[in-house]
Amino acid sequence: MITHFVGASALVLVAAHSGGWLARRLGQPYIVGQLATGIALGPSLLGSAAPGVYATLFPAAIGPALTGLAQFSLVVFLFAVGYELDLKVLGVRARSSVTVALASFAVPMAVGSGCALLFRDALHDLGMPPDPSPAVVVFAGVALATTAVPVLTAIVRENGLSRTVPGVVAVSAAGVLDAVCWTVLAGALLNAGGDAAAGLDWPWRVGLTLGFVAAMACAARPLLRRLLWRTRLEPSLRTALLIGFALGSAWVTHALGLHVIFGALLAGVVVPREEGGTLDPDLLRPLLSVASLLLPFFFVLSGQSVALNSMTGTGWAALLVVTLLAVTTKVGSGAAAARLGGLARHDARTVGILLNTRGLTELIVLNAGLEAGLLSAPLYTVLVFMALATTLLTQPLLLLNARLAVRDRRPESARGTAVKPYAG
Repeated sequence: MITHFVGASALVLVAAHSGGWLARRLGQPYIVGQLATGIALGPSLLGSAAPGVYATLFPAAIGPALTGLAQFSLVVFLFAVGYELDLKVLGVRARSSVTVALASFAVPMAVGSGCALLFRDALHDLGMPPDPSPAVVVFAGVALATTAVPVLTAIVRENGLSRTVPGVVAVSAAGVLDAVCWTVLAGALLNAGGDAAAGLDWPWRVGLTLGFVAAMACAARPLLRRLLWRTRLEPSLRTALLIGFALGSAWVTHALGLHVIFGALLAGVVVPREEGGTLDPDLLRPLLSVASLLLPFFFVLSGQSVALNSMTGTGWAALLVVTLLAVTTKVGSGAAAARLGGLARHDARTVGILLNTRGLTELIVLNAGLEAGLLSAPLYTVLVFMALATTLLTQPLLLLNARLAVRDRRPESARGTAVKPYAG
């Protein structure tokens, strides 16, 4: 088993990072190549094309080890995300950003939850229960409302939008939006329960979760500041202690019936910053390095849950409908709210297109829902491909928007509101 595990790990790391490099050469986010590689190495493609090879490379006995690496990489990555989260970036655009965030959450959330109730027969054909529970309905809305802040930030940077109004509004709105989505998702998972919290009723889980959050905010932050910052520990030792702190926090939230992602995010949020609120590069750099190196295990784990063989006509039709709804609700609500906030037409469309990026965050949400029993395998497959499609569409839509801006530039200039195209 050690031989199989080492061989599978080598294949996962080399293939996934090669796929990410190829995707970037094609003008797509790194995650697109990694996710496509994970799906290709799963049972639906490699398992169907060469079942003997798949069984040799990924025997069932190494599954727990691969899952453990995937969860570890996820905890480290989300710990870094929580540490980087700073709503002070809103600045002078706070009102516009919050308005955009709330609109781009509320509209997709309402549409997703409404579809879970209206199309219950079609969802039943995809393996869902005939009468969806409140947790399933809420989760359907969150699945449509999610935006991937890390992927969005990378796209903003690669397209030269970091210092532009639409770039700043999109990134800051996505930060607020993610905070809302994680909170609502936590409520859905607490309502759904789980094996880890089988002995606790829902009110107990809520109460213990709130108590844990309060303890982390009121006790953990000053303790960490005293132990890790004032004593000026060796950077490597400090990093190791903080990753251990994140893993411990993830263990607590998982034991409460949530997912490890919430404990990791919470740990990152409560870790004190440097003086003046700046981030510590000696802490952030190794966290991102470890996470980016090991995240392919999470993509392969996600790909192994994709069941292409179970996709019937209903599944493909659902994929088309879900993707259309995901794009129109997110782009439309984000652009409309940005326009109401005073942004020019082209800038408002740019904000909506950027917020349509789902990517890694969507995969994390979907895996949490699959673990909690809120998704069937066929519906999980549909939503994974929706996440991939919406992420793939971001760059082409930005280029199309730039062309529209060039076409409209003369009439806009005549009215005294010249638009600068952001072609990337």
